Amino acid sequence: MVDERLRVASGVSQLDRLLDGLYIGDNVVWHDDAGSLAAPFCLSFIQASQAQKKPIIYVSFDRSPRNLLEKLGRLADNPLLTILDCFTYGKGAGSRIFLDFYSGRNSDSKCRILPVKDPRSIQSVSDSFYGIHEKLEGDVRFVFESITGMQELWNGEEHIINFYSHSCPRLYELNTIAYWIIEKKAHTQRLRAQINQIAQVAIDLSVKRGKTALTIIKAEKRTLDTLNKPYIYWAKDLNIAFEFDKQAKSGIDIGTRIKELRTRYGLSQTKIAKLVGVTPSNISQVESNLIYPSLPALMKIAEVLSIDVSSFFSESADTSNKVVFPFSGAIDVQFPYLPKGSITGKMLTPVDFEPKVESFIIEIPPGKKIPTHFFVHKGEEFGYLIKGKLQMKMNKTVHTINPGDVVYLTSGLPSEWKNPGTDTARLLWAKIK
Repeated sequence: MVDERLRVASGVSQLDRLLDGLYIGDNVVWHDDAGSLAAPFCLSFIQASQAQKKPIIYVSFDRSPRNLLEKLGRLADNPLLTILDCFTYGKGAGSRIFLDFYSGRNSDSKCRILPVKDPRSIQSVSDSFYGIHEKLEGDVRFVFESITGMQELWNGEEHIINFYSHSCPRLYELNTIAYWIIEKKAHTQRLRAQINQIAQVAIDLSVKRGKTALTIIKAEKRTLDTLNKPYIYWAKDLNIAFEFDKQAKSGIDIGTRIKELRTRYGLSQTKIAKLVGVTPSNISQVESNLIYPSLPALMKIAEVLSIDVSSFFSESADTSNKVVFPFSGAIDVQFPYLPKGSITGKMLTPVDFEPKVESFIIEIPPGKKIPTHFFVHKGEEFGYLIKGKLQMKMNKTVHTINPGDVVYLTSGLPSEWKNPGTDTARLLWAKIK
């Protein structure tokens, strides 16, 4: 059984539903039929990684730094992003027009850009990104653009297979997640098959009858019914929509509603599947609107979430006449991505009630340290310390919080919470939509 704390969002919720999310250690190969289909998925992955404050190494063989910065846009404005430039001295042949980028560079982007002086040397490239990796903290994310660009520079598939067969296991052991892009038509079936055999995840992106389709070819550590089935999708910039979403919106979208309520409750697919008595794959298919749950299963899901079955068929609960929510009705919140026992919490309003402010009581035992924030939330947040003492780390600054103090977050999120006291710290916390 895979530890739920190791599951990571790809940045594309529909892909997470089809794939059951990414896992630390995954090498994900994107077989791109047109050479440009993987880009939105890679950009979404970078955006999600930045939201989680994870370091990213982008290895570029096909684009000049200036061109890559234009492609990344605002995503380049992040100090946790390192671009390893294998283009300038590779396909760019050290031309002055590309070297001028580095002479007196005055870019607004905050990312680091490091040129590899000898990108035709496989050892030189490997040493460069492993050297960067060992100086970074936490689980590092990689994007390799692309295997095709490597082959053009390294002359031959044997070099690619040798490099990939050594790099994938090592990246897996280093607890990374790596995206690898390969232009499908530029390689033999033999090379693609060997790469798929080594990778943990392989995804095919193709154009069929004028429509783009995604097919999951391989997905280790998962039991999926979505393998080898093409799913039509549309992509524009970072916006990706799948045909099954459109179909779901034309009728009763039970799957999306279940996912919304489950996520708000803080339960993983694996956890709710265990409580309901079905497999995680069943829950994944239900939430993807690939199958409908049986009535007994639907009633059990409602029971687990402490809501009425009717909540699955409406956008929100009927609270027109309700202004008081007793604490006895508060619901235990799960924090699957935090160390077990480091935090407990209760949601103070029903899970099917959608106020503009979601309120919680959060308790942190004495001596406990939490290596990240409680929630991944893009809006503002507000906290009031009822009792105890806390320390909150933001941007390398540690703030001490005493009873009666207020915490107000606008955009940045704490990278660490700690209870240095001898009593349990009790917080009133609110997420503002």
